[in-house]
Amino acid sequence: MTSAAKALPPAREAPAIKPGLLPLIYPSVMLGVFFLVPFGIMLAVSFFRRVEGAFYEPAFVLDNYQRFLSAFFLQTLGISLLIAALTAVVCVAIGFPFTYLLTRLRRHHQVAWLVLLLSVLSLSEVIIGFTWSLLLSRTAGISNLLVWIGLLDRPESWTPSFAAVLLGLVYLGLPYTVLVLYPPLSRLDPDIPEAARTLGASPVRTFFTVILPGQRRAILAALVMLFVFTLGAYVIPQVLGGPPQWTLSVRITDQALYQSNLPFAAAMAIFLMAVSLALIGVVLRLGRERGGNA
Repeated sequence: MTSAAKALPPAREAPAIKPGLLPLIYPSVMLGVFFLVPFGIMLAVSFFRRVEGAFYEPAFVLDNYQRFLSAFFLQTLGISLLIAALTAVVCVAIGFPFTYLLTRLRRHHQVAWLVLLLSVLSLSEVIIGFTWSLLLSRTAGISNLLVWIGLLDRPESWTPSFAAVLLGLVYLGLPYTVLVLYPPLSRLDPDIPEAARTLGASPVRTFFTVILPGQRRAILAALVMLFVFTLGAYVIPQVLGGPPQWTLSVRITDQALYQSNLPFAAAMAIFLMAVSLALIGVVLRLGRERGGNA
């Protein structure tokens, strides 16, 4: 027995998982379950065929993607990109000087402003959308105050309109802009603007020639974040805008729920995600090239 046992080859031990890979297991499982699987289902549905009077049937057709060349889709894509780009630019144009001035305040004043911004973030997009809809209405909106002051002859309704959608999205995105720009601006060396002023630069010139160029990466990050965030906005474009101002997100919901065209809605969702990822990649590539040339 002893000699036979010695003749047996040693049992192979199960390969142990490297300790460095253990923290990646849980995120990988969550990514697969909650992103890759739904994305795969949506991608498959985008090639299905819509059946008139029914829902859809499994197939592999390109009809849903061929509709991207229609005037309906190109107009929706153009208005979506325009609204997202304008919202990002306006939010950064307002939020950057505000955040810079905020970081120049005393610490307890900064905390008070940040708490106020966080309280604004606690409001849902639904509340913000319907609040601005009320403020821009003819019955109980801001126009009644302007009539009382004497600036208008009669109350007016400013919704649905492109300006109303842009205003609502700027209000929604401005707190996020401040929170993204606050960390890099709060770490700014106070000796830098002081040195510029010592050399004869005015505060305004110091801001535009020293502070602003030095924070281009933070500005780029804020622009990308706001663009992607606004591109997927749904409630505000639907509440404050009409069909001419509806974005891709609203059109996707309309096709899926009200037009019973889930394959075309899935195809638009795939296209929206692809455009977002492509634009993010281009902007980040440009940011790295400029950073390397600086």
